[in-house]
Amino acid sequence: MNQMQQQMLEKYADLALRTGVNIQKDQKLVINSTIEGADFTRIVAKKAFELGAKDVHINWSDDEVTRLRYEHADTETLKEVPQWQQDMFRSFGEEGMALLSIRATDPDLLQSIDAKKIAAAQKARSEAMAEFRNYTMNDRIQWSIVSIPITAWAKKIFPGEDGETAKEKLWEQIFSIVRVDKDDPNKAWEEHNETLENARQFLNRKQYKELVYQGPGTNLTVQLPKGHIWKGGASETENGVPFNPNMPTEEVFTAPHKYGVDGIVSSTKPLNYGGNVIDNFTLTFKDGEVVDFSAEQGEETLEQLLDTDDGASHLGELALVPHESPISQSGLIFYNTLYDENASCHLALGKAYPNNVQGGSEMDEAQLDENGVNHSLVHVDFMMGSGELDIDGVHEDGTEEPVMRNGSWALDFNQG
Repeated sequence: MNQMQQQMLEKYADLALRTGVNIQKDQKLVINSTIEGADFTRIVAKKAFELGAKDVHINWSDDEVTRLRYEHADTETLKEVPQWQQDMFRSFGEEGMALLSIRATDPDLLQSIDAKKIAAAQKARSEAMAEFRNYTMNDRIQWSIVSIPITAWAKKIFPGEDGETAKEKLWEQIFSIVRVDKDDPNKAWEEHNETLENARQFLNRKQYKELVYQGPGTNLTVQLPKGHIWKGGASETENGVPFNPNMPTEEVFTAPHKYGVDGIVSSTKPLNYGGNVIDNFTLTFKDGEVVDFSAEQGEETLEQLLDTDDGASHLGELALVPHESPISQSGLIFYNTLYDENASCHLALGKAYPNNVQGGSEMDEAQLDENGVNHSLVHVDFMMGSGELDIDGVHEDGTEEPVMRNGSWALDFNQG
């Protein structure tokens, strides 16, 4: 590794800790990472201690071992989530630790594995981790997700290159998209967050009754709950600590009404889910529920996703992303939801963020349902935006106005 590469990795680690999780002095940090990213993870851990972290705990994962378990362990074994793991994660939340996930995995990791086997294991883990997930989905702790290249992922994006060249190219893309190539990445993120803040505050004042989507293969109407809240960019914990959950992020998002989605929507980018790729798929909604679906690739995986529980066939998020976002302009398909979702308007199947409606964090499951906020064990974003997507906002009195045209904002955030 040359000096320039080392400096960029140091800047990336600093950004993830200062602007991502915003680690506080004497706060403990949990890092989820892959062993292929061990070098970068060590840089992050060292930087965290330098910034005043009280301790750093790392949960390692290994794609090869994960694949071996799915190949050789039976379904009942894969469904087991040890109580000590559940207790460990619960303690992370109770102690108010910050959580940084350094995400990198092979998009085709579990290709050819029985989709029912994968779905059963993922459902069991989601059930076991439901208590801890309340800490992140209600912003009770700081949490953030960043990505780093691994060989299999990089070669999926740059299939004509050898592994090392593909990884170098992906590093260049990541550094640019996450603004690490700026002189002061943290300052650049402050400015970026201000832009997203202007957009979400504008939309919060609008309080549209519903949004109408029109594009190739898409004709969809999505109602919004009363008192819905648009979020995007920086978030804030209950204790007032700001952090950035996703790096990169180009979206503003809110909760759709669980029972108020009608029409058809078509994907515009592949979805990496459960170690498999789902591509060129359509979903048909009636009264908020998927009543029909099809996919050119990964249809069985999509079926298992929709069958996870009652909430998996309803929407939990809608997000607006301008087509000219840096990720979209790269012209690449990343086969990684963190990146692809920030290139395109997207929706999410499954659980909604309770704090996307007024008072939602204090509501129980029944109250959330009454307010149109979906509950599920899953939350899976899929991309449906493009340079051909139009979106109209419908006011309470039935009047409409353009929100997006040809994938770009049609609103002036300096007005209204």
